[in-house]
Amino acid sequence: MTIFSRIVAGEIPAHKIAETDDFLAFLDAMPTTMGHTLVIPKKEVDYLFNLDDALYMGLMAFAKKVAPAIEKAVPCKRIGVAVIGLEVSHVHIHLIPLNSIHDMNFAHKMKPTQNELAEMAEKIRAEL
Repeated sequence: MTIFSRIVAGEIPAHKIAETDDFLAFLDAMPTTMGHTLVIPKKEVDYLFNLDDALYMGLMAFAKKVAPAIEKAVPCKRIGVAVIGLEVSHVHIHLIPLNSIHDMNFAHKMKPTQNELAEMAEKIRAEL
């Protein structure tokens, strides 16, 4: 069971942004920028292109609904999208507020406090 499945199961806390029966969006605990959100299918699948078509399209549509809320809550030029798939073996899309290409540098992670993450999550949820 991955860390993301444990978040879905409620075993590990997360700063949730949005949730449906099939998908979950929550803040990255070690973001590249504040507002960095992870969007996942609740079903544990290791690789994006192993998702069936309906789940793949549903995941993208869910991410598309979450991204504008992040953009409204976080001053940025746009929301960047990344799917890397190496760090956790559970499909996830990174939605990252961008002001420059350097904001996508995964080698430089922030360490926000739980209070900072909670405040950011509330700002984004308010825009949904």
